[in-house]
Amino acid sequence: MKLLFKLQSLKFLWTPKPPNRTFHGHPGLLASDVYSQYESVRQGKQEIPKYFNFASDVLDKWSEMEKAGKGPSNPAFWWINGKGEEVKWSFEELGFLSRKVANVLTKECGLQKGDRLILILPRIPEWWLVNVACIRAGIILIPGVSQLSSKDILYRLQASKATCIITTDKLAPAVDSVASECQFLKTKLMVSKGSREGWLNLTELYKNQSADHSCIKTRIQDPMIIFFTSGTTGFPKMAQHSQGSLGFRPLLSERYWLDSTPSATIWNTADTGWILTSIASGFDPWVFGSCIFIHNLPQIESGVILNTLCRFPIDVLIGAPTLFRMLVQNDLSSYKFMNLKYCVSGGEPLNPEVMEQWKSQTGLDIHEVYGQTELGVICSTFKGMKIKPGSMGKAAPLYDVQIIDKSANILPPGQQGEIAVRSKPIRPLGFFSEYVDNPKKTAESERGDFYVTGDRGTMDEDGYFQFIGRNDDIIISSGYRIGPFEVESALIEHPAVVETAVVSSPDPLRGEVVKAFVVLSPNFSSSDLESLTRDLQDHVKKTTAPYKYPRKVEFVQELPKTVTGKIKRNELRDKEWGRM
Repeated sequence: MKLLFKLQSLKFLWTPKPPNRTFHGHPGLLASDVYSQYESVRQGKQEIPKYFNFASDVLDKWSEMEKAGKGPSNPAFWWINGKGEEVKWSFEELGFLSRKVANVLTKECGLQKGDRLILILPRIPEWWLVNVACIRAGIILIPGVSQLSSKDILYRLQASKATCIITTDKLAPAVDSVASECQFLKTKLMVSKGSREGWLNLTELYKNQSADHSCIKTRIQDPMIIFFTSGTTGFPKMAQHSQGSLGFRPLLSERYWLDSTPSATIWNTADTGWILTSIASGFDPWVFGSCIFIHNLPQIESGVILNTLCRFPIDVLIGAPTLFRMLVQNDLSSYKFMNLKYCVSGGEPLNPEVMEQWKSQTGLDIHEVYGQTELGVICSTFKGMKIKPGSMGKAAPLYDVQIIDKSANILPPGQQGEIAVRSKPIRPLGFFSEYVDNPKKTAESERGDFYVTGDRGTMDEDGYFQFIGRNDDIIISSGYRIGPFEVESALIEHPAVVETAVVSSPDPLRGEVVKAFVVLSPNFSSSDLESLTRDLQDHVKKTTAPYKYPRKVEFVQELPKTVTGKIKRNELRDKEWGRM
């Protein structure tokens, strides 16, 4: 598990290309662009390089092409906030500013290669500058959603041993409330127009920094980003990705889900704490010289989304199924999208009826993708491929995806089992390196020659996969992965709660929501249950990230348990979904 993969010919890493699919000679790609330079590696004629850094080997190459007059006409980065403010950067400007931020991190903060930095920012330009700056300096980035509570932040600081944190003035008090318990935390940086005692102001510091910074030399297996991913029986695990698994992977795996070009403008609406944002609003578009479009979006509102699509030349829209469920509730015939050609949905299954409504009103298909924090995109319905409603497409390049049984035997088409990706004898490029400081969980993620996703599904005769449900208890609501343990831990702190179990519950808009079954303390048995429900919900919102709160609460006398005393969440979940 120490090496992400072996530097051998791609023929050992590649899965067969689906029929009737054209990869090369795309009219939007230049013969000498960054992507085309790795053609011999994709064909297996040349080995994967030993050293690679996404900033110097991709972003700076595009910058050089811009200077030579051969770069894309679009900006590299385009940000708006819906209030008239706008930021546009070319690759050259992105490089200039990110070098300044890299100097802040290394010179002002004293961070070195291998140090860990937690980044909790909303969709603002500084999030992208810090990402690129960390890659340049070899600093390991740890992104987090902006809704994290002080308890969430404490756990992440302690578990990661991060020496630096960057956030907003809004979250700074939450950090200060737990900082004394974090022995490794040395530096706190704030993105703000104001000041706060004990904090450095990143906004002011990087403006006055030199842009002279030499990108550090990194091996392709060197760690680059750590994502916290929810678990069912404990606190979130730290899935570590490398320069190769995130940065080099899109150079090898073709335009398999974005079908992007230098002329494309791509808008992904996911939260900055997700791996989807790193992939869809960073690595994959920039490999092709595409423009990353960002709207600040304090809240996901259908009117804002639709009006933005009408006002800006966005080619590709990426969002969770919740986004499309919201959008089809509008009269879409009254909106004229400026340039939208391609729509992608991921994070949870999309209802076929929503796909049909979107298609009938816009003329556009929604292409589903399926992936995980640990592996990125695993399956996709790529452009030009037949769309089967209810299916999440075929295996993505680099991955051999199969349905297996409990003994890791491959099951025939149509038979339900666990979705798994072959990890032996060669660990494919794109795989996470490990769960940091958790070799047991890393080992448990594999069965035989496969990495096991924890999801159940089927594969048909044509190689299309269909998602059945989680093999464990993870709740996926509006694309957010929520571990029941975190919600239960918050609820059990309330004096009214003796015992609780949290499961998913069907919801027409969000796909599924958090539902809590609660056994009350005798002292609260005569309480107003409606008022108590609101009290419990508010308590969870204050204790952990607000999106995790139980939207449904049911009070019960007891919880179903096994003979050994373990709560039968599957029984509660089956009852909730009408499977009893």
